[in-house]
Amino acid sequence: MLLTRYGLKEILLALVLFGGGAAALALYFPWAAIVPGVLLLFTLYFFRDPRRAPPGDDGAIVSPADGKVVDIEEVDDGEVIGGRAVRVGVFLSILDVHLNRAPLAGRVTFLKYSPGKFLAAFNKKASTENESNTVGIETAHACPGGGPLRLKIKQISGIIARRIVCACREGQDLARGERFGMIKFGSRTELYLPVGAAELAVGIGDKVRAGRTVIGTVTGAPDRKDGER
Repeated sequence: MLLTRYGLKEILLALVLFGGGAAALALYFPWAAIVPGVLLLFTLYFFRDPRRAPPGDDGAIVSPADGKVVDIEEVDDGEVIGGRAVRVGVFLSILDVHLNRAPLAGRVTFLKYSPGKFLAAFNKKASTENESNTVGIETAHACPGGGPLRLKIKQISGIIARRIVCACREGQDLARGERFGMIKFGSRTELYLPVGAAELAVGIGDKVRAGRTVIGTVTGAPDRKDGER
């Protein structure tokens, strides 16, 4: 099982505390060693990093997160989209893989961290009131309204999640399905697409996997070749 580098500190801490505790208890109270042993295994399981290969179609928009689609709404977005957008909200339970991946190939053009509350991640209010980090990506596809297709990913903390990791930077090129961060211990991830830019392939209640599940397909033809800026 591969582990993510974003969880290195937590993994090392768990090895020392839970691994050491289990070893010490095993000498005198074998049954008691089960508790720290289970906590260690859960920590390793949480920070797993499965290999994912996106579908072959370059216009297929893959999910930015593992979890369950809990809402699909049309909203206004002036940060990245610059108009009406379709927002797809994905709730990540504590058992889901928590790595975030790029839905389409493109260049990071916007980054913004916003402090906030820690409401339950499945609550719609979490979208506007919780601590969050926003990533804007400009792709090689054309937007129906003209210009390049831009999309927005919003990493949102939850009740348990208290740490958002965003490892990308402005000006960086991301491949479709490439890891760019994670939210630790339960969270919500949202994908914003310009209205009319894609034909959605998911509905509320669907389970999705980051970098693998197709959220939708771009409706417009490529504005330029992938990698060309």
